[in-house]
Amino acid sequence: MEATPAAPKQKSSRRAILRPMAATTYLLRNSGKTIPLIGVITLAVLLVCGIVSLINSIPFSIRTIYRYTQQTLAITPRGDASQTPKLMERIKEGSPVPIERMVTARAAGSQVMSIVGKWPFAVLGLKQEDMKFWLDRQNVRSIDGRLPQAGKAEALISAPVARNLNLKLGSDLLGPDQNESYSPYPVKVVGIANCDNWLMLTSYEYIKANHFPDVDAVLAFAHNLKDQEKLDKWAGNAFKGERAQIFAYYQLEKQTNEMFNILYKILNVVIGTLVLVITFMMGMLINIYQTQRLVEFGLLQALGYTKRQLLGRVLRETVSVVIFGWFFGVVAAYFLLRLTKAVLMDPKAFALNIFDPTAFVYTIPIPVSILIVATLTVILKFRRFDPVSIVERRLA
Repeated sequence: MEATPAAPKQKSSRRAILRPMAATTYLLRNSGKTIPLIGVITLAVLLVCGIVSLINSIPFSIRTIYRYTQQTLAITPRGDASQTPKLMERIKEGSPVPIERMVTARAAGSQVMSIVGKWPFAVLGLKQEDMKFWLDRQNVRSIDGRLPQAGKAEALISAPVARNLNLKLGSDLLGPDQNESYSPYPVKVVGIANCDNWLMLTSYEYIKANHFPDVDAVLAFAHNLKDQEKLDKWAGNAFKGERAQIFAYYQLEKQTNEMFNILYKILNVVIGTLVLVITFMMGMLINIYQTQRLVEFGLLQALGYTKRQLLGRVLRETVSVVIFGWFFGVVAAYFLLRLTKAVLMDPKAFALNIFDPTAFVYTIPIPVSILIVATLTVILKFRRFDPVSIVERRLA
């Protein structure tokens, strides 16, 4: 009965004796040395993935907040009210795709909160029938409350806007005391649309009566949503150099990419520096790690194992450490980003993609560079390896 507890240990020892060249033999029996190596790689991957995901959340937020523009082409006559009918006629005659609807609209200025501060946002003024069409186009599932009445100081917002600005039914969206969201009268929230897009709507008649300038904008909707981008790009070329300003989603994407081009170059330098530092540090650790095992290698070669077999075993161990470190780092990054999204992002409707492929791609140079340096270190170590002298010193 007393010998029973020792059985598992004896079984494990026999396996290690029978499989001395297995990659797991040394790693499992010396976890105190291998776990720190895996931990360093895990932390490096976690850091890179977290930084890239959070930085990517800024352009991702821009696309998310203004995604409603993907549903329509907006054109303003640059302050000349007489040009609005002409713009509508040009679109009807020259559009390369069928037009489902064209409406006139007005807008008042407001702001929403982002990770990096306040961003401008349009409170769109639409007529009643156009408002219903707009909400249907934005895939609104339901409305808590009701639509704004014509000519009334009332507004409808979407659920993300309500969370972002901490608004509810009866709150003021615009008002005379709000410098960044001004209106001569308090504009009350009377409806909250349940959808993913960010929306602010009010009555066309209210904007026309109380906000400057007295100029209509044109909203053009392609019959097939897949053709909307084609319509947008056609308008961008057709009205270039004319008294017309285009607002289209493809322009937003282009401007966003240009805006963050320098930031991503800086990010590449930072990530590259981090990879070099981690790789250099891991190279030194692996060198120390292998130096401490010279006696083991000498004895194994004295027992008849070739240098090629020993080198293969060490390389398999190194690959295992690097892969496990990268895998645990990716898993840790996923849970950290998920926690960040739940605690910091979601309450304000900030956008964060926890499955951002770019962030995970940025982590790949870490294991690759560490593996290359570790492999070269091991090969150089074995080129100078003399098992006879090691055994002689061991027996002396």
